[in-house]
Amino acid sequence: MNGAPLASIFCRPDNLELVLDNLQEGIIAHDPERRIFFFNREAERITGYARAEVLGRDCHEAFGAPFCGGHCSFCERPASVPQIPDYTTTITTRNGESRRIEMRITCMQGPDGALGGVLACFRDVTDLLSLRMKAGEPVRCGDLIGRDHKMLSVFEQIRDVAAYDFPVHISGETGTGKELVAQAIHNESPRAGAPFVPINCGALPESLIESELFGHVKGAFSGAVRDRRGRFEIADGGTVFLDEVAELSPAMQVKLLRFLQEGRFERVGGEETVSVNVRILSATNRSLKKEVERRRFREDLFYRLNVIPIRLPPLRERKNDIPLLIDHFLREAAARYGREVPRLSHRALAVMLDYRWPGNVRELQNAVQFAFVQCEGRRIEPEHLPLELRQAAALCPRRGPQRKLAPEAVARALEQTGGNKAKAAKLLGVGRATLYRFLGEHPEFTA
Repeated sequence: MNGAPLASIFCRPDNLELVLDNLQEGIIAHDPERRIFFFNREAERITGYARAEVLGRDCHEAFGAPFCGGHCSFCERPASVPQIPDYTTTITTRNGESRRIEMRITCMQGPDGALGGVLACFRDVTDLLSLRMKAGEPVRCGDLIGRDHKMLSVFEQIRDVAAYDFPVHISGETGTGKELVAQAIHNESPRAGAPFVPINCGALPESLIESELFGHVKGAFSGAVRDRRGRFEIADGGTVFLDEVAELSPAMQVKLLRFLQEGRFERVGGEETVSVNVRILSATNRSLKKEVERRRFREDLFYRLNVIPIRLPPLRERKNDIPLLIDHFLREAAARYGREVPRLSHRALAVMLDYRWPGNVRELQNAVQFAFVQCEGRRIEPEHLPLELRQAAALCPRRGPQRKLAPEAVARALEQTGGNKAKAAKLLGVGRATLYRFLGEHPEFTA
């Protein structure tokens, strides 16, 4: 067979469709008016929508919302040419299931160079993430990282709630990363690409908080020299994160409740009603339920905010993540200052595993940065750690009887686990800090 007939066979529209239907990526193409004109078989499998249901329809109407979420460039008229890097988002399938997809958007140009539409290529990575979680591999969720089962459970919750607009309340001690969880929920949601507006309710003066949240009109009070939009208005289409929400005064709690019920508000000094579409996430390092019992927080507002609760565990409850986080922070510091990543001795790691970390991940990051400076690019030893860690190690002897480890048993356990120290410690029936302390005291083992 010569080349010309073969080329003509593959150029036939039905054969081109056959090729695209056998790709391992979902493909959706729509014109500048958002009318879908191509939808391949993998797109059907991932989304649960049949081709006949979506072809010829407005993309937003077919899926009940912009398929590209907050990254959509065709929500306004005239449509803008998308300049979007690859991104990951969460979609809701036809049967209501949340799926995590990696998306790549390509602008299509017509023969005259004008915008001809958009080609969206995507693949489902939900099962891949689930397999990594089950295997105990390190998993990233936004700027969060972990392998401990408690953090993996948080990551699953983030993925599950991201596709829905229900309010989420994040509880956890200071320094556990509550704002990072809120940012991850926003980034995983269809609102990604729209504004994420954090508001620290405890840092705003009582006299200014209403203006900060709802805005004001010119002349509303002394110093109001022009109209000003509030945080809720700035976040329109996106997400508002109310950090330390328990710090709100009773008067502001009433106004926030009214906004949550109606989705409308008036600027300070204004008469015009403003409507916005925002998702509300909130957080506090105190128990909101106890604040309600003490009559410091409105019960009706509590139930408005606490629709989906997420508890972020303190670092002392996820010590399996400490070596992972230390390595992450060391690599960040080394990359920032153009230095080699210093190694952490087993003795230093044992001290860090024994410490209770009242400041949680934020305190751990500070300690790593302190050690990074003190060790001057060499190996990090206990003497390079902050004073409070060294004092805690000296003043707080380890509780309970300590099992004596035999070098032969340690060597055998490390060999059986392929050098995985966490699994080796479990096999030996000791804590990780005990194993690291033993390794630090026995230089014949590789550090």
